[in-house]
Amino acid sequence: MGKKITAVFLVIICAGFLLIGWKYIKDSGILRGYPDKGYLSSVEAKYKPVYRQLGRDEQAVYAALYRGISEQKEDIPLPVELDGEDYSRVYCILEKQEARFFYLDSVYYTASKVRDAKIVYRRMNDVQGKQQKLEDAVDEAVRGAGDLYGEEYKVRYINDYIVRNCRYVTGDDEMFASTAYGCLVEGEANCEGYAKAFELLAAEMGLESVVVTGKTDEGENHAWNQVNVAGAWYNIDVTWADTDVSGEMRQMYYLCSDNDFRKTHIADTTLFKPYECGSDDRNYYVRSGLYAESVEDAEKIVRRELQRGNSTIEIRFASQFAYDSFMSEFIDEQNVFDILQESGYEYSGEVTLSLKENRPELCMTLTFS
Repeated sequence: MGKKITAVFLVIICAGFLLIGWKYIKDSGILRGYPDKGYLSSVEAKYKPVYRQLGRDEQAVYAALYRGISEQKEDIPLPVELDGEDYSRVYCILEKQEARFFYLDSVYYTASKVRDAKIVYRRMNDVQGKQQKLEDAVDEAVRGAGDLYGEEYKVRYINDYIVRNCRYVTGDDEMFASTAYGCLVEGEANCEGYAKAFELLAAEMGLESVVVTGKTDEGENHAWNQVNVAGAWYNIDVTWADTDVSGEMRQMYYLCSDNDFRKTHIADTTLFKPYECGSDDRNYYVRSGLYAESVEDAEKIVRRELQRGNSTIEIRFASQFAYDSFMSEFIDEQNVFDILQESGYEYSGEVTLSLKENRPELCMTLTFS
């Protein structure tokens, strides 16, 4: 009798474990089928160059996240299971590159394996109303470009538009500081907000652009862009173009090669590999004839600009040697005033020279008054 009771008891225990196990398996979704793999259309992917760098499984996960976040879903089943590290990389790429998802929080859930994405959104009211405000702001910005033709002109327009219409704030100052919404709607953003706004307007105007994150040469977190102009990639930092002084704009971070840009910008390559930027042919200083490879070049630039009647002259030097040599010969020894007299520049009374230096970028600005 005792053996029968023990056997029945064991059967009950086993049945209980089986029931609990089945419930766990059912709740975990282990036996649930995966959704079909989907990808962004060729039209959608055209201005998403980082998406095109991903593998096919990663693209399928990106597309699933893109669709689900567009509809503001909190739980998104993925078409494949990814390692937590791979999932985190795909999610972070999307969060940085999809500038319209201003309502998406940078905080996210991950695990050793991820099959279902749990999405965290910013706490806010009237999301749809804010989405419409962003679309209206984008439309207004694009209309302002008129019939601009040529990719370089569009880049110049976007750069100047953001600088004129946005004020820099630190990351914790405002809720939307790190978003395109903060930059284009509220007119206040940090570097990430500037970069996302640039990426959004670039895509709207038919330009390929990416948001790059990393650090400055002083170790601070930073974000900027790369943009494709006529088949070549260039670095551009709209945040550092903004001086917060009306009518004044820095030009040294506009369409730069890696050679100069990497002196102050160190890209994070863990998310994706930034594009090689090997040309300076569209750089502001090169295009404007303000790039000096030698002391003689700098002297010719000063003479030419004074002959044109320009009292403020900004020069970028190709090397530290050229920069220091010009400083020694023409500034320290004041021979720059000889150029002033010889150039025929019209002035009356005394002329003073104010000098603004940016040694890390090998730039100097001379202002005669």
